[in-house]
Amino acid sequence: MRRAYGVGGLRSWHHLSDADILAVAVATVLGAVVGAASGVCVGLVVGLGRRRWFPFVACAILAVVGSVAAARSWAEASPRHLGPFIGWAVVAADPVQVGRGMRITWEIEGERFDSWVYGGARATTEARQVGEMVWTSGTRMTTAGNVRRAQTRHVVGTFRVEVLGDVVPGNGLARAGNRVRAALRRSASQTMRPAEAALFTGLVIGDDALQPQWMVAQFRRAGLSHLTAVSGQNVAFVMAAMLPLLRRLRSWWRWAVTVAAILWFMAITRFEPSVLRAGLMAMLSATAFVLGRQVTPLRLVGLAVTLLTVGDPMLVHLVGFWLSVGATLGVCTVGPWCAARLPGPQWLRVSVGISLGAQVGVLLPSLMVFHRLALVSVAANVAAVPVAGLVMLYGLPAGMFASLLPGWLQRLVMAPAALGTRWTATVAQVGAALEPSGVAAVVAWCIALVALAFALFRGHRSRSASRLVPF
Repeated sequence: MRRAYGVGGLRSWHHLSDADILAVAVATVLGAVVGAASGVCVGLVVGLGRRRWFPFVACAILAVVGSVAAARSWAEASPRHLGPFIGWAVVAADPVQVGRGMRITWEIEGERFDSWVYGGARATTEARQVGEMVWTSGTRMTTAGNVRRAQTRHVVGTFRVEVLGDVVPGNGLARAGNRVRAALRRSASQTMRPAEAALFTGLVIGDDALQPQWMVAQFRRAGLSHLTAVSGQNVAFVMAAMLPLLRRLRSWWRWAVTVAAILWFMAITRFEPSVLRAGLMAMLSATAFVLGRQVTPLRLVGLAVTLLTVGDPMLVHLVGFWLSVGATLGVCTVGPWCAARLPGPQWLRVSVGISLGAQVGVLLPSLMVFHRLALVSVAANVAAVPVAGLVMLYGLPAGMFASLLPGWLQRLVMAPAALGTRWTATVAQVGAALEPSGVAAVVAWCIALVALAFALFRGHRSRSASRLVPF
């Protein structure tokens, strides 16, 4: 039973609604980005508007916490140790192809440094994975170029590699995750073409390090780049695969296994911003379920954003985080609204509605960072997402199992995943080719918006009329 409090003639409920939770998330983010005062202002507006004092207090407290956490993170983003180093360096992030070289991030004496390697050294570092320890020597220097961008990844400087020596596997969790990633890469590389093999690991576990730049450009132009960023869909498929086991467990054991499985999958996918958001939402949902409480997706998004911002304020400066959050909010709000008003069969309305909601949700970050929003993205997502979803669901267990099989059996097991991956790549290729640019894009967007408005109006009228017809 909720308790009422009276302050200055205003009655406040010691309870936060979904809107209050979202307001707290906004206040926390503003506190981390702008300062505590901005978050307190959000709380004041919400408190006065809803005539309750508790939302204001919650917003104010979390704004201050977010501001303090951000100040601490920026302070820790400055290097404490520079100069020569000889010893063991831990691989902190998988090597990423940058032009003709590879960028690898090391953790040295508790600090992260970026290295760019070329030529023969590139082949040596390309196979390295997170958690491995490499005997190396080189020089630690301050970051040259975009310092702030490096700091948002908790990178404090640059490490100029001179010698790379022995390699030692990491801890148990790192070794387990690396074995899974290596098995998936091996199964894909032996049954698919190189570009499609890189796309397969990107779809399943977000491992797109070997994806060629031309394919990255195609997926981005077609509005499908989110498919290679692990999201709630991947987490849901992992839980679906474990459902037969979870059904046999008691409530709290089911919760423990669910949380452990999510953490394991998050570790495999390297705790990317999108999987952090999706994984935390899934764990909050599992916790609410075992406690016998119902939570809405909007509440879960607000709680996840608040907790992640406090835990790692640098996330609010990463576009991947906001694309993930925006798409989720769009799917939860705009998606059902569009699906209820579009004409056509239900399966098509739901698919188009979800795609439209996701595009609306990522509109602002896409325009601010990429300066464009793909016109063909809705059609491309309708064509690619269901098949890519099947690859995500089937690919993880199939890839791990196929890595243990001989050649022809391996190809047989991986055939559905290979076919689905090729279909997804083809949709991206066609979508990128059809995407207009320049004046043609402006004209096409105007036509598309008019057609969408007409479809929503017509679908809404037909459903309203059908409810008035007696049967």
